[in-house]
Amino acid sequence: MTLQTFGDVRGGMITVNGTDPSRASLEINSMGKLTSLFCATGLAVAVAGPVTAQDAGTVLATVNGTDITLGHVIALQDRLPDQYRALEDEVLYNGILEQLIQQTALSQFVQNEMTSFTRLGLENETRAFLASEFLQKAGAADLNEDDVQAAYTAQYASAVGEEEFNASHILVETEEEAAEIKKMLDDGSDFATLAKEKSTGPSGPGGGELGWFGKGAMVPQFEEAVLALEDGSVSEPVQTQFGWHIVKRNESRIQAAPTLDEVRGEIENQLRTQAVQDSIATVTEDADIQRNDVEVDPALIRNVGLLTE
Repeated sequence: MTLQTFGDVRGGMITVNGTDPSRASLEINSMGKLTSLFCATGLAVAVAGPVTAQDAGTVLATVNGTDITLGHVIALQDRLPDQYRALEDEVLYNGILEQLIQQTALSQFVQNEMTSFTRLGLENETRAFLASEFLQKAGAADLNEDDVQAAYTAQYASAVGEEEFNASHILVETEEEAAEIKKMLDDGSDFATLAKEKSTGPSGPGGGELGWFGKGAMVPQFEEAVLALEDGSVSEPVQTQFGWHIVKRNESRIQAAPTLDEVRGEIENQLRTQAVQDSIATVTEDADIQRNDVEVDPALIRNVGLLTE
């Protein structure tokens, strides 16, 4: 199996030749995220022999004296998106190892010519990586079921449900047509039958039925007509930008609160988000932070040339 690597100095794409292209592409950087393209070839490395041990310290390759271990491969695999982790083990293993070999060689080359720009960028990347590890652990903490139930109760148990309406309508082009239809209804004609015969709207073939909807779902004039009606009653002609309507309010109801199971995911996400925010606040408050009273022109943040001085 041969590999060709493409990527930029922040990472790369690995394509394993001879396999299904939809399953053979990896784009990985040190954070396990997708990156753009660059070509790197001709790396001279010493690759370890067959792996016999199964511990994280097993050396898989050595690049100019720097070991790449099974642990490095596992750690990078664990940060990949699910679509890449779904690759076959052999494809994923070979792809990640080749990526780490190239990243090591490239990083060694850059370290020999480290600039202020590179050094500061590396410090920022390290900071971001460690912070993301903290946030991931804070957000993955187990939730107390009592807290989940309490949050649900606070949001939904005592909440008053919104009113919903089931309505039908007959849509025509002119007020005269609408007035004639209203008279026919007053004389005893069936609403659904007239809707099928007269309505120009897409609901006409279905007897004009619009199904259930809440406030804000319809244009204002139509909604006002529905709100003004009693269940089972029919409106006078109503004009909207679509034409003239005869509206029938079939039923109304109060929307029931969702069950805990229906909104459990939403509740748990809220609790995890709050846990992360609380953790950030706690750690930040406990830190010894000193802000220097220095006047800085905000425009200087765009002056990359300062990093070469």
